[in-house]
Amino acid sequence: MSTTEPDAPDATTPAAAPPAASDALLGPADVRELATALGVRPTKQRGQNFVIDANTVRRIVRTAEVRPDDVVVEIGPGLGSLTLALLEAADRVTAVEIDDTLAAALPATIEARMPTRAGRFSLVHSDALRVRELPGPAPTALVANLPYNVAVPVLLHMLEHFPTIERTLIMVQAEVADRLAAAPGNKVYGVPSVKANWYADVKRAGAIGRTVFWPAPNVDSGLVSLVRRKEPVRTTADRTEVFAVVDAAFAQRRKTLRAALSGWAGSAPAAEAALVAAGVSPQARGESLTVEEFARIAESKGAGA
Repeated sequence: MSTTEPDAPDATTPAAAPPAASDALLGPADVRELATALGVRPTKQRGQNFVIDANTVRRIVRTAEVRPDDVVVEIGPGLGSLTLALLEAADRVTAVEIDDTLAAALPATIEARMPTRAGRFSLVHSDALRVRELPGPAPTALVANLPYNVAVPVLLHMLEHFPTIERTLIMVQAEVADRLAAAPGNKVYGVPSVKANWYADVKRAGAIGRTVFWPAPNVDSGLVSLVRRKEPVRTTADRTEVFAVVDAAFAQRRKTLRAALSGWAGSAPAAEAALVAAGVSPQARGESLTVEEFARIAESKGAGA
């Protein structure tokens, strides 16, 4: 992992006169001009769809309830549309970017468009899934536009490794947003729903149309708010033990828990014993259980042995 500070902009990045404060955010023409100058073509492989609407990024910042004392971490800043809006509102912003060209260009964009806030910006050039430490003060908030293919792993990784993150707002594909925010009994409730609830109270926080992106995606997007639990789930089992039960329960989600957890428990009778000890019906299915119930099952492994 390498870090880049804003006082050393990349020499290949096109220089620009500092805009007026009201024009600091990127609009459609600015995004396309930057992309052209850098030779950037958004790729499906990395799920790159750049936000081109200033009103949308300001809305995201408001919905995230970013405060003047917040230290915000942003994943996948791209050309900097959301980054600039976050810098307007937060004390500090650290952006994590995997793309070589985008990572090299972003500090110069911040310096050019928001020079008075550039000293409050840091860049980490890395795969977010490998990041386990960040420069500067510990982050208090996570705000990001996450691509579909890595949204859930990145979210869970950041919540696990950065316990100081109190509030999270992510923009993801609408289908992913629905899964993360689903409650037990909902047909899309599953592994992401339960694991997100291990860390936080989760809810849908709005919808985002397709026209605010370049290129426009062929799916709608949604905002998901996660507020970290004030008290962790009460259990003697650890996170990996609870998550192992969750994974097993949903690997065969059409089966009863007695059958689905037989491999995890060692046999169907052992799974039934663990379920009964946890106060869960062996005939139930994973989609009906809360994270607390999964935790009780993890605690009860070996019951009746």
